[in-house]
Amino acid sequence: MSLAMTHLVPLAKEVDENKVTPGVLGFIVFAAMALAVWALMKSMSKHMGKVDFKEPADADADSAESSADSEARQS
Repeated sequence: MSLAMTHLVPLAKEVDENKVTPGVLGFIVFAAMALAVWALMKSMSKHMGKVDFKEPADADADSAESSADSEARQS
């Protein structure tokens, strides 16, 4: 194990510290995360299209009228 480490240490010193980049692994991780976000947004858009936000206008008016009628009858 120590022999392998002694061979890798000189390779690490050859890398210019001012030019270190994320490399291929960083790109793969970033691309996977971007793909996951795209898939989640597409799925959310599909599910939001199925939602009906319209409420019946009579439901609020009917509940207000029925409560007013019940109060008038109690008086």
